[in-house]
Amino acid sequence: MKAVIMAGGKGTRISSITQDEIPKPMLTVGGKPILEHQIECLKKSGVDEVIIVTGHLGEKIKEYFKDGSTLGVNISYYEEDPDKPLGTAGSLYYLKDRIQDDFILIFGDVFLSVDFARMMAFHKANASDATLLTHPNSHPFDSDLIITDHNEVVAFDSKENVRDYDYNNLVNSGIYIFSPRIFTYLTEPRKYGLEKDVIAKMLGKDRVFSYHSTEYVKDMGTPERYESVNNDYANGLCEARNLERKQKAIFLDRDGTINVLKGFLTRKEDFELIPGVSEAIKMINASEYLCIVITNQPIIARGDSTVQNLDDIHRHMETLLGKEGAYIDGLYYCPHHPDKGFAGEVPELKIVCDCRKPKIGMLLKAAEDYNIGLAESIVIGDSTLDIKMAENAGIKSILVKTGEAGLDGKFTVEPTECANDLFDAVNSFLNKKERGRRIEKRN
Repeated sequence: MKAVIMAGGKGTRISSITQDEIPKPMLTVGGKPILEHQIECLKKSGVDEVIIVTGHLGEKIKEYFKDGSTLGVNISYYEEDPDKPLGTAGSLYYLKDRIQDDFILIFGDVFLSVDFARMMAFHKANASDATLLTHPNSHPFDSDLIITDHNEVVAFDSKENVRDYDYNNLVNSGIYIFSPRIFTYLTEPRKYGLEKDVIAKMLGKDRVFSYHSTEYVKDMGTPERYESVNNDYANGLCEARNLERKQKAIFLDRDGTINVLKGFLTRKEDFELIPGVSEAIKMINASEYLCIVITNQPIIARGDSTVQNLDDIHRHMETLLGKEGAYIDGLYYCPHHPDKGFAGEVPELKIVCDCRKPKIGMLLKAAEDYNIGLAESIVIGDSTLDIKMAENAGIKSILVKTGEAGLDGKFTVEPTECANDLFDAVNSFLNKKERGRRIEKRN
C-alpha cells in the first residue's frame, strides 16, 4: 500500500519556532520529527511505500530519511520548485504514473495517530473514490465543514460563509484515501487546490465518503497548536485515541442531562443547554474519554416529530456546544416506542426493540463503531432508565439531580454515585481518575 505525504509548505505561521532553518514537518514531538511519527503510523497499518512531496528546505527531509530503509519502508520523493508552489494537489499530476492503486494522502504538518487499516476497510466497503477522515473540533465556527448524507459527502461549507444557520460539527482533517480516479481531474501541469479544484468537482459524479473518526489528528500550523500537541503526546493522549486500541467513553443522556427537560422536545427553539454543560463536555474532550450521547427519542414513533426535525434539533445542539468550544464524538438515538394507540404514530416503529433504554443496544453499537471497552466507561444521566442501562451493561453510573433527578419511578436502582449536574459529575469522575493515576505512578 502506498501513501503520499505533502511536506512542501513554508510554514510561515510557525516560523518563530522553525526560524526558517528546518521545514515544518521536521519539527519534533517526543524527540522525533512529525514526519517520522507519520511514517511509523502508516507502516503499522501496512503501508510499505511512501512518496514525500518536498519543497522549501526539502533537502533536510531527504538527508534525514534517505530511502526509508531504517524505518522499514521504501521512501521516494517528488521535489517541487519552492518558488513555484503547486498548491495542495498540483504535485499529484506528476505522480500519476507512480500510483496505480488506492493510496493514502496526508499533509506533513498534521500530527496523527490513526488506524489506517480501519479507514481503508471503510473506503473499500463503500467502493469509494475519495474518503475524507472527518471529525468534530473545538472551533467549528471558523472551520471548513463537511455536509454529508448517510456518510456520503454532498457539499462543503466554507468558513467564509456567514453561518446564520445550524450545522453539524464535522471538519475535514486533511487525511484522505483516493482511488486512481482522482488523476482524471488533474489534466494539466498547474497549481491545484485539493478541496476546491479536485474533491468538490468529484461530488455528484464519483463516490466521496466521510470517515468519521475520533482519533488524534491535529494541525501543527501555529506555535500554540504545536505546544498543545507536545503536551498531549507527553500525556499519552495521542496513542490512546488510536482506534486500534480499546477506547473509553463517557455516555451522556440528552434530555435533562445536557438540555433543560421540557417534556417531549420537538422544536429546536425549545432546546436549552443546562448551565455548565459546555464546560463539562470540554473537560471530556480534553481527556482520554470519548463523549457519546445516548438518547431515547420516541417522538419519531409517536408521530410527534420527523427524523429531519430531530436532526435539526441535534444540529442546533452541536452548534450551541461548538460556539463554546465543546463537541460530542458520537450520538445515538432510539426512534422506537413499544406502545400503540397514538394519533399519527408510525406503525413500523411501534416495536419492542433492542436499542431503547434501559436495553443496551445503543451502547453496543457505539462500542462497535469506536472500539469502546464498556468496562472502562461510564453512563451519566438523570433518570432510572439511564442507571438501569448502565447496570444491564455492567458499568458504572452517575445520576445527576437535573431533569428527572431519578424520580421517574421506572426502576429501583442504585447509581454508583450522584452529582448535582453534569459539570459536577464529569469534574468529580475525571479528578478521581487523575488522582488514581498519580497514586499508581508513585507506587
